[in-house]
Amino acid sequence: MAKYDYLIVGTGLFGAVAAHLLTKKGKTCLLIDKRDHVGGNVYTENVKGINVHKYGAHIFHTSNKEVWQFVNSFVEFNRYTNSPVANYKGKLYNLPFNMNTFYQMWGVKTPAEAVAKLNEQKAEECAKLKAKCEKEGVAYEPSNLEEQALTLVGKDIYEKLIKNYTEKQWGRKCTELPSFIIKRLPVRLTFDNNYFNDKYQGIPEGGYTQLIQALIGNCEVRLSTDFFDHKAELTALADKVIYTGEIDRYYDYRFGHLQYRTVYFETELLEGVENYQGNAVVNYTDAETPYTRIIEHKHFEYGTQPDTVISKEYSKEWQPGDEPYYPVNDARNTELYAQYKALADKEDNVIFGGRLAEYKYYDMHKVIERALEMFA
Repeated sequence: MAKYDYLIVGTGLFGAVAAHLLTKKGKTCLLIDKRDHVGGNVYTENVKGINVHKYGAHIFHTSNKEVWQFVNSFVEFNRYTNSPVANYKGKLYNLPFNMNTFYQMWGVKTPAEAVAKLNEQKAEECAKLKAKCEKEGVAYEPSNLEEQALTLVGKDIYEKLIKNYTEKQWGRKCTELPSFIIKRLPVRLTFDNNYFNDKYQGIPEGGYTQLIQALIGNCEVRLSTDFFDHKAELTALADKVIYTGEIDRYYDYRFGHLQYRTVYFETELLEGVENYQGNAVVNYTDAETPYTRIIEHKHFEYGTQPDTVISKEYSKEWQPGDEPYYPVNDARNTELYAQYKALADKEDNVIFGGRLAEYKYYDMHKVIERALEMFA
């Protein structure tokens, strides 16, 4: 007889929520993680009183009241509102695109003036695209991300706030990226810098690690334990496995590697610097700056420490051995994932869940929704 009801591979949000829900039902769970800490990519590390988002900025937002009440039953969330700033060659613009942005871009002061300027720029780009399509004898529609963005917001916003940032993120020219990546670009005709439209938003007071630890509770956890180094032995310990890692690795890359974009960070403690940039997130939207953004972690929790910690974030193509972050959901990878999913669907005692196991980009609230749906 197995020692545990469930072996949970990975202590990120999906694994931690699953452990909590199953424990409530009287099940026994063993959690393992290849890293030396719990929390997966939401892990926060305390550096001189500052909760550092070690694997990139994580801002919780949802319109699902059940999910919001669920996370707040473990830790209290603050009122942090995501209001990033874009730095283009030293000039600052508010995001998302709103009346503050349009004033900074063109000096317009009313919604009517902003609409007129946007329409003028969009009309120019639409006319160019129409002429190009007629010349080539093809249907009038954007054929790449650049054309799509230009027809949605015009030249100024595209060139200063979208083009170079997107190319750094994806490692490809906007003319080589499909148009569907930008189906729409939200334009707000109010002076509102709140990036998200969700009803609830915030950061756990004391960092995400506290949330993960509260979810895991008294379950046994083994860190620095790679599932694939001891697969047979670990699997034998439990009746069922909940697997949250890369699905292609589980099947030893039988059909080939799934692709990801990944990010890496240069993190610095700046002693004696109370406030480096005045905002948690500043995006660098020019081509010359190699990183995509700088995170100043103390601002997520309104920190007043005498020092600060910043992280420069770089985007790069994923290679085996890198930490996978963002699935590349193009036709090739979608087809490849379908082959792996067909194998997973035949498993009796293995449950695949979360961003890597389902090869799907999930926001945090969606990960929790998925775990609640599967285990509550």
